[in-house]
Amino acid sequence: MSTATVTVPPVALHRLRDETLDLENPAAYNLYLSAGPAGLRLGVADVRRNKFVALDEYAAPEADISLAAQLHALGAEQHDLLRLAGWNRVRLAVQNRAFTLLPAPLFRAGDEAAYLRLHHALNPQQETVHSYTHPGLDITSLFAADARLSAWFERQYPTGRLVHQSSALLQGITHQSEQGTARRIYLSIGHQEVTIVALRGKQPEFLNIFPFSTPEDLIYYTILVMQELQLNPDQDLVMVWGDLMHDSELFTILRKYIRNLRFGNRPFDLGYSYRLNDLFEYRYFELYALHLCE
Repeated sequence: MSTATVTVPPVALHRLRDETLDLENPAAYNLYLSAGPAGLRLGVADVRRNKFVALDEYAAPEADISLAAQLHALGAEQHDLLRLAGWNRVRLAVQNRAFTLLPAPLFRAGDEAAYLRLHHALNPQQETVHSYTHPGLDITSLFAADARLSAWFERQYPTGRLVHQSSALLQGITHQSEQGTARRIYLSIGHQEVTIVALRGKQPEFLNIFPFSTPEDLIYYTILVMQELQLNPDQDLVMVWGDLMHDSELFTILRKYIRNLRFGNRPFDLGYSYRLNDLFEYRYFELYALHLCE
């Protein structure tokens, strides 16, 4: 773990626990973590009941702080969830733009860094490279992660699995999508970035992450992708998840230019504690969707 000094403690935005959560028996649960520039999110799912029974969210204590330092500031060794070993399964989703997708038949183990260098200036001293092959999609994701974060995760959870946040999103969307030939656009809005996915039925056709600093940037990239795919903002459905409110400038500008705009739901076929009822269903989608990542 990095020994970076953080002067401001993390801000707990949510710390929700179902009364049935039994931390004396972690083997009965899966632990899911999502780490990005805006902060950390943790979820716990009851394996037998296929149900989320805990959710924590922490805002980054300082600007431009590394993910490893965020965990250090949170006090991972003392946190009631992070300090535990013996979970049934652990998944950590890394949020960054250092990733690419490859048809699974073309992927060769050992060549991850070579593939990724075509899209990202890899720094071997500060980053490690990982891969994740999507079950049922014939797609392999290649991505970089902070080396200190990777080292902490491997020490803490030797059998855990790192995935890219876009992989959790893609698994969740394909799980939700319907069979057929209709093409749809899906947006996941995070901290100053939007992930845009296009599916035809359940077949991915496009996935990329775009940075934005203004609402105008957001609608520019959304309309650009729709035009490239010959979709009509006045007719075709756009589904939205992520960190925005109904009265936010981001939602206002999306609604202004896209007629058929809808908020997405939580992943289907999973249960959710009543403790999560006060959270908007279109938020934390990628965290929940880690339950669908093998």
